[in-house]
Amino acid sequence: MGTTAENFIRNWNSTPTLPASAPGPRRSRSHGAASPKHQGSGGPASPAPRPAGWLVLRPLARRRHGILKEGRALQKTTHLLLRKSPFCRLAREICVQFTRGVDFSWQAQALLALQEAAEAFLVHFFEDAYLLSLHAGRITLFPKDVQLARRIRGIQKGWAELWHPP
Repeated sequence: MGTTAENFIRNWNSTPTLPASAPGPRRSRSHGAASPKHQGSGGPASPAPRPAGWLVLRPLARRRHGILKEGRALQKTTHLLLRKSPFCRLAREICVQFTRGVDFSWQAQALLALQEAAEAFLVHFFEDAYLLSLHAGRITLFPKDVQLARRIRGIQKGWAELWHPP
């Protein structure tokens, strides 16, 4: 017997699709053996013919299709990728750390400009890291690609070491 995933895929590909207006399955009136008309080889029924252009996607391919669809949708939009309130909390927390406990008030437009700049930096940085992974002949982004991108760009240490030298 195959695994659960194999059974799911086998059943999924052999399940005929019915229109929404089709009635449900009918019960036979006799409670005994099946009528001679319905006796067959006992094997699974052949799948119903599917319309032209109908695509059967496996679960993994369906997930990959959804990810690619989300990526295309995000490329078309101009909205912010990070939510505003967590980013504002992070910016205020970093500000408190660098000002030795003094909490400054922030204008909403200043936080928005900071978030725009941070997102632009991160997107460009990950684009460079992904190009490095493509150059290495891979399509998966590895931590070593990010580390090499930081090294090429000159971002070798954290911001704390830039502000507070040893």
